[in-house]
Amino acid sequence: MRKHAMAERDSEEMTVQQLNGKRLVRAGSLSNDAVTPLHHQVYVVLRQQIEEGQFAGDKPIPSEIELSQIFNVSRITIRHSLDRLRQEGFVTRARGRGTFAQTPQAPQAISANLSGIFENLMAMGLRTRVKLIEFGYMPAPPLIAQQLKLKPDARVQRAVRVRYHKNIPFSHLTTYLPEEIGKHCDERELSEKPLLLLMERAGIKVSAADQSVSAKLADTIVGPRLGVETGSPLLWVKRTVYDQNRRPVEHLHALYRPDIYEYQMSMSRVEGKNAGLWRPDAPRT
Repeated sequence: MRKHAMAERDSEEMTVQQLNGKRLVRAGSLSNDAVTPLHHQVYVVLRQQIEEGQFAGDKPIPSEIELSQIFNVSRITIRHSLDRLRQEGFVTRARGRGTFAQTPQAPQAISANLSGIFENLMAMGLRTRVKLIEFGYMPAPPLIAQQLKLKPDARVQRAVRVRYHKNIPFSHLTTYLPEEIGKHCDERELSEKPLLLLMERAGIKVSAADQSVSAKLADTIVGPRLGVETGSPLLWVKRTVYDQNRRPVEHLHALYRPDIYEYQMSMSRVEGKNAGLWRPDAPRT
């Protein structure tokens, strides 16, 4: 038993040395018990390595046999992962030479500065297109009623939209409006114009918002709509919008593909006794 344990440790150390040379993750980081299939786990790791430039373009990446040993999976699993990388333009195969990493030409990421939030949202709505997936009125769920400061039995308008940039889906938006505000935004208009523009047209002066940015995994509904695998990481934005009287007028849950959309913030270091702190800069004009 002791001899077997030592053999396992030696094998693990050899794998670590391989990883240090190839700059790959340890095989132990893959989980057979995970919901995400092994071939997708390998694909995600290799794609990240390629995007970070950890493979020289003039040298082949490790062979299928080497990768199967490093990740401790079958060659079929590795082949499945490499086939997907090839289809997406991240690797190319040369007969007799091996498989080479390359970075595919991707659309320029849409950036949003956290400081100029409303200006960015309006501009995004005007330069992208949106598809309305769901629309209707319903009793406000408890958390939504709390965010919008509504009575438990109040009705809200719920709309689900997918926004596209250069015909590629990048955001999944679920908005909740109090019924009296939702009446100013019908189904057709939500398919054509930014929601903020529609509210302003109705005389609602939007002036502030509380927003949080986190992460969430794509589920079986959102994943296909955004063109990503179930379990893929997404940016998760939750926002409550207020009018000039601090009345909540909208609550939003937005999921963004991080390969197409990113948040940016410029900051300056605070001087004086709080010199260890940073503060966000004013939005640039």
